[in-house]
Parts: sequence; C-alpha cells; structure tokens
Amino acid sequence: MLAVVLLSGGLDSATVLYQAKADGCDCSCISFDYQQRHRRELESAKAIAQSAAVLEHQIITFDLSQWGGSALTDCSIDLPSDRSLTEMAQTIPITYVPARNTIFLSFALAYAETRSAQRVYIGVNALDYSGYPDCRLDYIQAMQEVFRLGTKQGREGQAISIITPLINLKKTEIIQLGNHLGVPWEQTWSCYAGGNIACGVCDACQLRIAAFTELGMQDPVPYLKR
Repeated sequence: MLAVVLLSGGLDSATVLYQAKADGCDCSCISFDYQQRHRRELESAKAIAQSAAVLEHQIITFDLSQWGGSALTDCSIDLPSDRSLTEMAQTIPITYVPARNTIFLSFALAYAETRSAQRVYIGVNALDYSGYPDCRLDYIQAMQEVFRLGTKQGREGQAISIITPLINLKKTEIIQLGNHLGVPWEQTWSCYAGGNIACGVCDACQLRIAAFTELGMQDPVPYLKR
C-alpha cells in the first residue's frame, strides 16, 4: 500500500511516518517551506525521511509570510512563551497559521492522486494541540469528504483515506508509541522560535518538555532554557 506522509520534522509527524511504515505502507513524504520562522524544522524532516528510507521526499515551497496573521509567519509578532498547559487550551493562539492544514492536505491530496496512493497520513492531535481548529476530528471528517468528492479516485469509489494515528493521543502516549516504533527523537524538531537551539519556552517546546518529563525520560534535544 502506498501512502503520502506529511512530515514537518516534529515529534508528531516523525511518529506518524514510523507508524505508516509499521502499517505496511511504502511511504513518500512531503514537507513545506512556507517561509515559517522555524524553517530549521526542515533539516529535521530531511534527516528523518532519510532515516526512515522513504521512497521520495519533496519539499514544497511557497510564501505565507507575505500575508502574516500568525506569529509563525510574521516575526514582528511575539511568540507566546512560558504558558501553562491550561493556558494553551483556553484560546486559539497567535501561532495558528490560517488554513495551514487545509493547504497542506490539498498538496498531499494532489500528490497522492498522481501516485495512485491509497492513504495520506497527518499528525494532527485533538488533545495536546494548542487549540488549533484544523487539528480536530470534525475538521478531518470534513476534509475526508473533500478527498472523496474532489478527486477522480474518490468519484470512482477509491477515495484516498486520511489517516490520523495520533488524533486521540496525549503527548505522553505519542512519545510512548514513538519509543515502540523506534523514532529517532534526536533528529526531531519542535521549537517555534527559529533558532539553532530549541528555546524551551514556546508552546511547542513546553508541550514536548512536559511530556518527556512526565514519562521520566531525557529529551535528547538541547534547549536554551528548561
């Protein structure tokens, strides 16, 4: 079975790639350079794709920074930092990039159909997700209908399935799954800040550090502040 995996280079997407391989899929990956401030993640995506021996890894380039609207695409907007996990869950944060997963899934769908793939894997999570609207089950269900209605494969009864292995897992459970699958955590990158060393205080770092700490594990990625 052929699958397309959305690979950001982060902890979640790396786990999803290794899960797709465990599911018996031959995997091709796509990553996105959308002029995000944390483009350092693309180096990790390349390393993870190589470690997983994927069939193909493409990096798609376009520019969302010209529109702004997010702290991840507009460096003049301060990143939230040192927030509690409770605070993160209360509102949709300024790190939300408008329609990002819709854009990503559209590229993945087009790519998958050209390869006659049966699945698209994405690492969305409805629990430890910083409140993003495009990481929730109802959104994925709606996009699955788009996949069915908007493609030749779908109209011919062979719709490409969106697979979300992590959607109902806590971050600790994702790490436990990744441990079982052999995910190389040292190659992953979660930080939003855009430096060469993870900041340790942005939402993504906070979620990651808290999960490793809860499990009594040492995160192999170094941080400026912990």
